[in-house]
Amino acid sequence: MDIPLSRNQNMSMDQIQSNCGLPHLFSVDEILREKSFSQRLLPFNRRKRRTPFSQIRCSSLEQGLQPRPKPKPSTIELNVGKEAQVNETQLRKPSSELCGQIEKLVFFKRYHEALELFEILELNGAYDMDSETYDALVSACIGLKSIRGVKKVFNYMINSGLDPDEYLRNRVLLMHVKCGMMIDARRLFDEMPEKNILSWNTIIGGLVDAGDYFEAFRLFLMMWQDFSDAGSRMFVTMIRASAGLGLIFAGRQLHSCSLKTGVGGDVFVACALIDMYSKCGSIEDAQCVFDQMPEKTTVGWNSIIAGYALHGYSEEALSMYYEMRDSGVKIDNFTFSIIIRICARLASLEHAKQAHAGLVRHGFGLDIVANTALVDLYSKWGRIEDAKHVFDMMPHKNVISWNALIAGYGNHGRGVEAVEMFERMLHEGMVPNHVTFLAVLSACSYSGLSDRGWEIFESMSRDHKIKPRAMHYACMIELLGREGLLDEAFALIKDAPFKPTVNMWAALLTACRVHKNFELGKFAAEKLYGMGPEKLSNYVVLLNIYNRSGRLEEAAAVIQTLKRRGLRMLPACSWIEIKKQPYGFISGDKCHAQSKEIYQKLDELMLEISKHGYVPQDKFLLPDVDEQEERVLLYHSEKLAIAFGLINTSDWTPLQIVQSHRICGDCHSAIKLIALVTRREIVVRDASRFHHFKDGSCSCGDYW
Repeated sequence: MDIPLSRNQNMSMDQIQSNCGLPHLFSVDEILREKSFSQRLLPFNRRKRRTPFSQIRCSSLEQGLQPRPKPKPSTIELNVGKEAQVNETQLRKPSSELCGQIEKLVFFKRYHEALELFEILELNGAYDMDSETYDALVSACIGLKSIRGVKKVFNYMINSGLDPDEYLRNRVLLMHVKCGMMIDARRLFDEMPEKNILSWNTIIGGLVDAGDYFEAFRLFLMMWQDFSDAGSRMFVTMIRASAGLGLIFAGRQLHSCSLKTGVGGDVFVACALIDMYSKCGSIEDAQCVFDQMPEKTTVGWNSIIAGYALHGYSEEALSMYYEMRDSGVKIDNFTFSIIIRICARLASLEHAKQAHAGLVRHGFGLDIVANTALVDLYSKWGRIEDAKHVFDMMPHKNVISWNALIAGYGNHGRGVEAVEMFERMLHEGMVPNHVTFLAVLSACSYSGLSDRGWEIFESMSRDHKIKPRAMHYACMIELLGREGLLDEAFALIKDAPFKPTVNMWAALLTACRVHKNFELGKFAAEKLYGMGPEKLSNYVVLLNIYNRSGRLEEAAAVIQTLKRRGLRMLPACSWIEIKKQPYGFISGDKCHAQSKEIYQKLDELMLEISKHGYVPQDKFLLPDVDEQEERVLLYHSEKLAIAFGLINTSDWTPLQIVQSHRICGDCHSAIKLIALVTRREIVVRDASRFHHFKDGSCSCGDYW
């Protein structure tokens, strides 16, 4: 078929639909130029080899499982179109009851027992089994993802002299793909005498699942030359590959081809397109595909909601969820998982509670993914006890569930509980990963558990064979910095087996700020400045350090750099939720309807806490607050939010504040005393961590 070339990377949705000719697909060279994959190419032999099936061997066999000793099989030469000649005296027909038993066990998904029975047959001699029994054994290997089973079944099939038909060849190929044996699968595919569309679907799908998107495109283009067509399943696979590579121009051409071949309206193709356009940065095209779906399924709704959430449009995603609910479409556990994560981003506990109730009401109360999302949400928004309750009610937990709760305890300054959960996790046989160690080491650094932190850090590589990464080093730098061991922290940065990262220098800078080591702090801030010249907070850090150390000329130079680069410091904001309604404040804010009462209450609080030793700090070292903020020191946004909360809530109600910035030293001192004189518990989640203020103290131990 002659197909005109079309490779406009900026083709719009209208152009896709109005393109009257079936476009010729992109070439491999185009993909290379788009993503610079030239260094990854391997020589590709397109010659179709015709090695007989009986001569194929599992390439990883010698390195892995060795077959049990058995009578030496006859050498059988199988050729395409030629009957296999087998000496019947060398093979014994197994009892039909045994083969039937294997097939029955597989039917009832008792895969382990089916493979055990097969091994008994294998040990007892060379039995000749029929295709139906081999098909059942293939299903057992796929069900268990057993590489051992694949090797044994496949090599037994070869040694038995079986000449498989096209169906069984495809099943054997699928078995290797599903068990992740892609090298052997690719060899089998290349040696197949005949390949149908199912063969191509299987091998290309396996490559995409393995993340080898470029090789998937290479094979797809070869297939297109032979078939000039593809079914909906193949289009879905290749659209996924486009999303994996981030190649929207390839995705657009696949979209156009699917429309011209009549599968563009397929619901699976549409859902794949929504996902692809979202991941490639075009949420508008994703919305267009969704709007044109003749039947909007649960997967379609989930895809578009996830697309909006991916691009940070949390409110739009939440609105789409309510549209989905009102449309009567079935809501599944994946929907609730997305919405719970969106609620975490929006800091909306009310919406989260509704999603939690819906999760239980729709029968997904025990779903591990959704409940893990709930643990994470409640932990991040100050409801650690609720997070623990959800965790305890989960009948099954994975490592992500444990990580979420351990991190939650750490962020709330409850390092002892975090370490206890880590030890309980190990006791119950759960294997930790690098995220687990990041969570527990962060908890140790937040709570000052120095000895326990070093024990866990050293056990990573010694006991668990996990190589520490830069983020783990950052935790240990903070742990040293918390104890005032700044020289040791600096030495750890220099001795790290990799280039120091932003987080490592930031941890040292925090220690310098707390312990007032301005020379080393200046050095760390300059390192941060060099690593992120467009990051505003690095300039503000450096500016405050220069101001505090009296280097006014250097401070003026930083201000000039800010102006030259067009960077502007935004006012710090704080939010509080009262009676399910969020309220926002900026420093010195007088726009609120209750401004008079708020400022009056705040002045009363300042007078009261001054009796307990509070003195305003006119200078402080803070990464997120500029000079203008200092002029309204007494009326910082967090203080206004607290005053508003005290006015509008009952005396026993805890207050929870969310901030866009790191809490300053003056506010931190003031809020500790406000919690003391009002006998309120005040929780502040700033850009660094949670601060639980109660009875004149803070959970962070005055280190943040």
